[in-house]
Amino acid sequence: MKRLPKTFVIGLCVIIALLIVIFGINYLKGINMFKGANYYYASYTNVAGLAQSAPVTINGYKVGLVREIEYEYDNPGHIKVELSLDKSLRLTKGTKAMLVTDMLGTSSIALVMGPGKEYMEVGSQLSGEGAPGLMDNVSQNLLPGITAMIPKIDSLLTAVTAVAANPSVGTSIDHLNGTLANLETASAQLNTLMRSMPRIVNDAGSTMSNVRSMSSNLSTISGDLTSLSSQLKTMPVGATMENVRQASEALNMILQKMNSGDSSLGLLLNDRRLYNNLSNASASLDSLLIDVQKNPKRYISIKLF
Repeated sequence: MKRLPKTFVIGLCVIIALLIVIFGINYLKGINMFKGANYYYASYTNVAGLAQSAPVTINGYKVGLVREIEYEYDNPGHIKVELSLDKSLRLTKGTKAMLVTDMLGTSSIALVMGPGKEYMEVGSQLSGEGAPGLMDNVSQNLLPGITAMIPKIDSLLTAVTAVAANPSVGTSIDHLNGTLANLETASAQLNTLMRSMPRIVNDAGSTMSNVRSMSSNLSTISGDLTSLSSQLKTMPVGATMENVRQASEALNMILQKMNSGDSSLGLLLNDRRLYNNLSNASASLDSLLIDVQKNPKRYISIKLF
């Protein structure tokens, strides 16, 4: 087999290396050389922040990128931007290429599709406009308001300084500290009370149980009293009271006879001489018993047969 010349091999390697470099650079730029694309153009007066390979979007979706940026020497003051868009994307007439700058100063192009169903030819010129960026909105809307607020802020700071220098502010702060201390103490007491609430609730439950028991007992006593009242209504109270009256009269009669001197019991109770005689007899009997104990032979004789 015949070998290839070294010069041919070196040339082939150089060509392959160049192709790899070209494809690599385009790949890093986001250009897919194997994918078809349509090219459109837009003209701007200021493309600050816009660079090659900047994204081109529709409603936030990337549909292409910026292929070339060059100055229009035949139209001074304008810069021509070449847009590489997806092959399948078709732009309607009146589509605008808005140059949008983000907060970091990087620009991109946002396509705003025009109304209607008529499409533009590939390679047509789009209407290029610059959309107000974040810094433009700040300078146009926010800065004038801030400028107008500066004198008011200065007056407010002066008033705050005067209030802070007032000695009454320190007194008010001391009072506020005292109030906060009182609130903290009250909070601690409330926490203590809340911790004792379960025991109080249990005691209340026991008390309610006792009250229910007392209520049940009262109901029973009330029933018993009702039954007793019914029984008292049916009892012969009149006859009983008559018996009591007769017994009282008989007792009075007995007491009267005891107090009178006609009966034996009355004489016994009221006659002093009878009492004295009984006392003397008792004394004589006592003396006799003592003498019997001392001299039993005098009164008892024993004979032997």
